Amino acid sequence: MIFSQQLQAGADGASVLFERYGVEALIILGALGAAVVFGMVASTGNLLLAGLAAGMIVGLLAFANAAITLWLILFLGLFVAGLAPIWAEGLSKKAVWGISVLGLILFLSAASRRLLNPASAEKQPVFIWLALVFVGYALLNGAAQSTLFELASGFKRYFQVMGVCFALAWLSFSRADLDRWVRLFAALVIVQLPFALYELLKLVPVRESLQYAYPGMIPIDVVAGTFGATRYAGGANAEMASFLVIALGFLLARRSEKLISPRHFAVLGLFALTPLFLGETKVVVIFLPLMFVTLYGRELVRKPHLAVLALIVGALLTLGAAYAYLQLVKAQSLSEMLSDTMAYNMGDKGYGGYYLNRLTGLLFWFQQQGLHDPVSFFFGCGIGSAHDATGGTIALRYPGFGVSLTALSSLLWEQGLLGSLLFYGILVSAWLTAGRLRAARFGRRIMADAAGIQAALSICMIYPVYRSTLLEGLPFQILFWGMLGYLAWLYRESRRTEETV
Repeated sequence: MIFSQQLQAGADGASVLFERYGVEALIILGALGAAVVFGMVASTGNLLLAGLAAGMIVGLLAFANAAITLWLILFLGLFVAGLAPIWAEGLSKKAVWGISVLGLILFLSAASRRLLNPASAEKQPVFIWLALVFVGYALLNGAAQSTLFELASGFKRYFQVMGVCFALAWLSFSRADLDRWVRLFAALVIVQLPFALYELLKLVPVRESLQYAYPGMIPIDVVAGTFGATRYAGGANAEMASFLVIALGFLLARRSEKLISPRHFAVLGLFALTPLFLGETKVVVIFLPLMFVTLYGRELVRKPHLAVLALIVGALLTLGAAYAYLQLVKAQSLSEMLSDTMAYNMGDKGYGGYYLNRLTGLLFWFQQQGLHDPVSFFFGCGIGSAHDATGGTIALRYPGFGVSLTALSSLLWEQGLLGSLLFYGILVSAWLTAGRLRAARFGRRIMADAAGIQAALSICMIYPVYRSTLLEGLPFQILFWGMLGYLAWLYRESRRTEETV
């Protein structure tokens, strides 16, 4: 009788604790119970069990504090993961897995708070719901068609840091939190130059001396800043250049709204532009004018003289980038470079060591998975099935073809036409949302950052045809999903502003 009364009193106390503190109460009670279990595990002396227990503790702490988890993902993913392969490639792979786990924990943390507080789902833009539908579609489609390994590895590559987007969309981060992360990205712009110089001056000569020992290695590819490179293989130089073009777009947008001083704009602009002239990235001559046109296209009507001036500056920068590239590859003339570029992008020549290139890869998919095979045409063959590096089912069927050369090729093979349209639906919906925020005039900061995001999304729409990075490149995925999450945060902020007017 006494025991039952004590038990009832304890239950009542726990109930009051939960009513008062909610999720935090569950975490505290769980931690107290886990402490006993982990103490028993530690006493066994088993390192594997102790490591698993320590990982669970870190996971619980990350689950409890989404802001710290987000900081860890941003810092480790953008400043550490890309540099580690230069000195410790094996450690880098483990670090990427650790960041992926943090991304999953962040998603679960945001989703749990969303379920416990349904009001947090209000005022969500359409592209957030499309992103959720895409996750569900990829999982169900993969469960029906992929092997267990393909499903697990493919899900990890596609969605490893998608939690950043949902955390920013669902959780209550303040403007001060967002400003701190903006400053972090400004720091990311600044550090690209010293690391790009180190890679150009120290690593490129080493790679040039070993070029014939590693067939297919291009020495200048290692100039990738913090976005990822290895000493004797490829590098994410295109991702560094794309990020810097995007950053320049944000700087121009903020300067247009007088949110950044001329001195700060000049300094950050110099740091953003200089690395573009150090590496071998031809796509800059496409991304730079695209960014300028997106930013200033609508100004041609309202302020034609300023818009024309900005477009002229963009054209001059594009010509400068093209000239710098030609100086880096002096073995080719301009006509030879253009001919070679067309051949391995849209001609009969394969890209790198693959049989297919960016265009022929898409044509090959249509030939093999056309309307004569409607199930595969519309739904694909399951997540992970086309990934060359992990030996997916489709990749093994066509060895050396390069069916996963680009993100669009991978999406078509793995998710079919329906999944590919769904992915592009996220991009188009986000682009339109950014455009509406630019036009609605909810405030200079919202307008400026929405303009920068819209310019960045114009680049991201081309990226699936250009690279596979949006589906597997960790640093660039953090930028992509973080940008979509920030756009969702701006959308919610604009709705709150609208309601108070």
